[in-house]
Amino acid sequence: QLQASGGGLVQAGGSLKLSCAASGRTFSSYAMAWFRQAPGKEREFVASISRSGSNAYYVDSVKGRFTISRDNAKNTVFLQMNSLKPEDTAVYYCAADRAAISTKSSEYDYWGQGTQVTVSS
Repeated sequence: QLQASGGGLVQAGGSLKLSCAASGRTFSSYAMAWFRQAPGKEREFVASISRSGSNAYYVDSVKGRFTISRDNAKNTVFLQMNSLKPEDTAVYYCAADRAAISTKSSEYDYWGQGTQVTVSS
């Protein structure tokens, strides 16, 4: 089970840090990712991180602004979001993949409930 938190309303240029807490004792066996879905749009890949945290991928639109990280001891994955833009407004979902790190939503096995991020201009 995945529980996302940390969303909210922030002005453009501001920062938010999302967290996703996982239950169970096998968290370190899963690659983790964040996706987002804006109103009227398809779900979009944002960032993913390997089981050990040594590798990470980002969608081009967030490179240099967002950082994904994980703490396997605390069963938690994070998404630090800086220099937020109105186009970052979306519901953000965390996801877990039993296989390798991926950018494809279809390859993720478990999903959190989502947390709303709203960036005002």
